[in-house]
Amino acid sequence: MAIVTAPDRPMFIDGGPAEAAGGGWIEVRSPATGALAGRVPAGTAADVDRAVAAAVRSFRAGAWSRALLADRSAVLLRLADLIETSADDLARLEVAQTGSTYKLRRDSDLPFTIDNLRFFATAVRHLEGKAAAEYSGSHTSMIRREPLGVVGQVSPWNYPLWMAIWKIGPALAAGNSVVLKPASATPLTTIRLAELAHEAGVPAGVLNVVTGPGEVVGTRLAEHPDVALISLTGDTETGRRIMTAAAGTLKRVHLELGGKAPVVVFADADLEAAARGATAGALINAGQDCTAATRVYVERRAYEPLVARLAHLFRAVRVGDPLAPDTDMGSLISDAQVERVDGFVRRAEADGATVVAGGERAVVPGLEAGAFYRPTLVTGAVQSSELVQREVFGPVLAVLPFDTADEAIEAANDTAYGLASSVWTTNVFTAMDVARRLDFGHVLVNDHLMVASEMPHGGFKQSGFGKDMSMYSFDEYTRVKHVMIELSGEAEKPWHYTIFGDKPE
Repeated sequence: MAIVTAPDRPMFIDGGPAEAAGGGWIEVRSPATGALAGRVPAGTAADVDRAVAAAVRSFRAGAWSRALLADRSAVLLRLADLIETSADDLARLEVAQTGSTYKLRRDSDLPFTIDNLRFFATAVRHLEGKAAAEYSGSHTSMIRREPLGVVGQVSPWNYPLWMAIWKIGPALAAGNSVVLKPASATPLTTIRLAELAHEAGVPAGVLNVVTGPGEVVGTRLAEHPDVALISLTGDTETGRRIMTAAAGTLKRVHLELGGKAPVVVFADADLEAAARGATAGALINAGQDCTAATRVYVERRAYEPLVARLAHLFRAVRVGDPLAPDTDMGSLISDAQVERVDGFVRRAEADGATVVAGGERAVVPGLEAGAFYRPTLVTGAVQSSELVQREVFGPVLAVLPFDTADEAIEAANDTAYGLASSVWTTNVFTAMDVARRLDFGHVLVNDHLMVASEMPHGGFKQSGFGKDMSMYSFDEYTRVKHVMIELSGEAEKPWHYTIFGDKPE
């Protein structure tokens, strides 16, 4: 595996590169090789303040916030074209910092990223509001959709470029200025995104990227009085800290947090489709996905054949060099993540569960230092166990049997999370009933993981609140203003007597 990267990549503030006020740098290393992928500035609270000040100036200047929708749309469409032109370089840079496979980034992430941005660029021209009408009888009321101002955003390490687009797409399309903090492990493509946005015509100060530790940069963004909204995609504990930091200024908060997605398989389902769907759903991005399949509940009479098929598929997944065309799964994000995942598996075994496939670190020839872990299938875990209840964020799938639909739904909903789920059956009545009763923001029938730009993505319970993608995402990044226009032109109104004397006869 050989990826050539530029060693130092400054932050992007007010239309150009910027180093950290403190002069520090953070190394970004490939988790697959241990090699240096690049360095980024160790941003400080002062750097956040500088970026927010630039964003405030750009918003007030109005070159972007008051631009015609058609003009903003055209710039974002140019950005989508630039991303498409640079797709191979971006995919390789994404592989360098994440250790995930090239085919995942190049053939899946990048096309979705480009499509998402093109959707946001055009959808903003169709925002809805109440029709103008005379609700009082003497005034015409209308609704204005306006940008919030400066928004702070924190993106995750598992899909660095794609999730950055989910954030900046609707925010910029709506006319906001943005200060974005990428994950410290994977900031390289986000900085490149800001450079491409500037090249596409996004004015200086409208999109700023500040790198650095979350407890410094993310916290300052969340508490900053000039930031109107803070949006985070990350783990649930970080979401709690962001909400606490944001409370002091009563700013809006948008959170897309962890998940523990159930896969409910009935005996009448196409078991081959279910097995393949659960395998792909569990192992996408090495299981480092909030919507990844983590728990399969299968009707008891189909339990043994489904487990056998899952085990075969898990063992067939090829772990190796992320750039090799015959690699199916690359590395995890770090050695610490490998240890975390393995800890879940070892504790599950100690509690009586059985590892049917995997369950150990994978050693890849030539990449012995890489953070690789084998696809792992576990049976015999109980519903109350941490393997079933907590987010592992690795290539681990637990399989549990059920006897009735009510039992399956109760178990599937028995989690603190509520992001994604799926139900597998050939019975349309079962599918509709289970989809209605599953307490998750996204329910798929006979598939898992699929999303569409036109449809919302977001969870319930401790998976957060608010929506990414679709027209619903603009609810996060716009405010609704009621404008009321008096029609009569009369100086004295019938209700004025409550201030100016007796009621007219």
